[in-house]
Amino acid sequence: MSWVALFILLVSAALAAGQPHPVPETSLIPTRPEKLVFDELKFEVPNGNSYRHRLSNGVLVYIAEDHTFPLVTVGIQLRLGSYLEPSDEVGLAGLTSRLIRTGGTESLTPDDFDEQVEFLAARLSSYGGDSQAGASLRCITPVLDESLRLLFDMLRHPRFDTERLETEKGNVLESMRQRNDDADDILGREWSWLLYGRDHYSSRGMTRSNLENIARNDLIAFHKKYWRPENMIVNVSGDIDTDTFLKTLEGYLKNWPGEGADNHWPPPQPVHSPVPGVYHVEKDIPQGKVRISHRVPQWTDWTNHDRAAIQVMNEILGSGGLTSRIMKRIRSDEGLAYSARSSFSFNALEPGTFTVSFQSKNSTVALAALIALEEVRRIQRELVSEEELAVAKSSLIETFPRRFESASQIASVFSTDAFFDRCHDYWQLWRSEVEAVTLDHVLNVAKTYLNPEEVVFLVVGKWEEISSGDSDGRASMKAFFRGEVTHLPLRDPFTLK
Repeated sequence: MSWVALFILLVSAALAAGQPHPVPETSLIPTRPEKLVFDELKFEVPNGNSYRHRLSNGVLVYIAEDHTFPLVTVGIQLRLGSYLEPSDEVGLAGLTSRLIRTGGTESLTPDDFDEQVEFLAARLSSYGGDSQAGASLRCITPVLDESLRLLFDMLRHPRFDTERLETEKGNVLESMRQRNDDADDILGREWSWLLYGRDHYSSRGMTRSNLENIARNDLIAFHKKYWRPENMIVNVSGDIDTDTFLKTLEGYLKNWPGEGADNHWPPPQPVHSPVPGVYHVEKDIPQGKVRISHRVPQWTDWTNHDRAAIQVMNEILGSGGLTSRIMKRIRSDEGLAYSARSSFSFNALEPGTFTVSFQSKNSTVALAALIALEEVRRIQRELVSEEELAVAKSSLIETFPRRFESASQIASVFSTDAFFDRCHDYWQLWRSEVEAVTLDHVLNVAKTYLNPEEVVFLVVGKWEEISSGDSDGRASMKAFFRGEVTHLPLRDPFTLK
C-alpha cells in the first residue's frame, strides 16, 4: 500500500470514528517516487518433492494446501491424445474428451448432470489435445465431496449421450465450414503441415469423412482403453487436508476395473522433413500474415545449460516485447507491424520450432521479413551488448516467481514436470543458470540453434501486392530463395484437399 493510500485510509477511519485524524510526520513521506525504498524481494522456489505423493495404484498426486479461501481446484492430466486415433477417425480423441463432460453419465442424463453441477456452483470440464487430455474441477470446500462424486462419475461412467453427440458433431461440421474464413486458421494449418507433415498426429485435420466415421461405440471404446488411472497425474490445490484428500482419491481410483490398452508413450516422431522455401496462400486481406520457421531439436535433457542461454538469446532477439531487436526495428523504427516477435519452443515430445511471426501490410511483408532475418543473422554474427544481456536476464529472473504465485500454479508446475519426466530440481537451478549466461554463450547458441538459410517462409495474403514489395523499392519477395515461391491452394474446408 502506498503512503498516500495509507494516509487516506487513516484519515477516513479517524473521521468515521469522530476522532481527530493523525498527521503523519512529513519526514516519512518521500518527496519523489524514485525515492521510495522497498525491501528486497526474496523468493525461494518450493521443493517439488514436498508436494508429491503416490497412491497405492501408482498414480502420482501433487497437493498444495491453501486455506486463504474455501476453494478447491482439482486437475487431472492424462498421457493420451490424437496420436492414438485411427487414421480414418481423426478427431475421435477430441470428441471423446468433450463428450465425457457434456454427454452425461450412466446414472445421470446430460441435463440432470448439468443441473447438479450448477446447483453446487462448481466448474467441471474436460479437454483433449494432441498428446494430452484431462479434466478439472473447481468448487467451494463445503461441496467438495459432492463435486468429487460428479467428477469421478463423469470420468469413470460417461454416458456419451447420442443426442449430445449429434449436437457436438453438428458444431464440428460448422467449424469446418468456417475453416477458411480466418487467415490465422489457414496460416496455422499450412504451417503445421510444412513443418511436421500432413500425416503427423499434431498436424492432421479432421475431415467430414472422418467425422461421419465416428460413432458412439467408438467413443466408448476409446474411453475404455485410454481414460484410465495408469495414464493419470493429479494436481490438487486449495482448502483441503492432504492426508484426508489422499484417502478420498484412493477410494475413487484404486478399484477402477479392467486394464487399459498401451498408450504408446511417448507419441511417434514426425517422419516429414521440411523443405525450405517461400510458400503462399492467396487471401484477400489488407495485411499479410507471416510465419518464418525452422525445426529445432527435441528437448529432453533439462540439465543442458544451453536452454538458459537460448532463452536469454531469444529474449533479446524477439520475445522480449518492446525491448527486443525484432520488435524495435519492425515496429518502433519502421512502423511496419503492430507486433513482431520470435519464439523458440522446447518441446519434450517431438522437435520444436524457432519462429518469427508478424503481420504487415501486403506491400511491406517483404521488408519486415528482410529486417527480421537480418536480426537473426546479426545475433549469430556479433556479440550482443552488455546492456541487452543485463536487461534480458533481469526480465527473465524477475518475472520467474510468477510461475509459483498461487497454490494452484505450484501444483500444476510440478505435475507438469512429472508429465514430461522432468526433475523438480530444474526449477531450483533455473535462475542461477540464467544469471550465469555470458555474451559468448548467447553468440554460441545463436550459431548452433538458429538456421535462417533453412527456413520455411509462409505468408497468407494478396500475392500481387506482397511480391512487388514496398513502394520505395527497399525489398520485394525476390530477396528470398531466388524469388521462387510455391503457391498453395485454399483447401476445401470439408476434405482439406
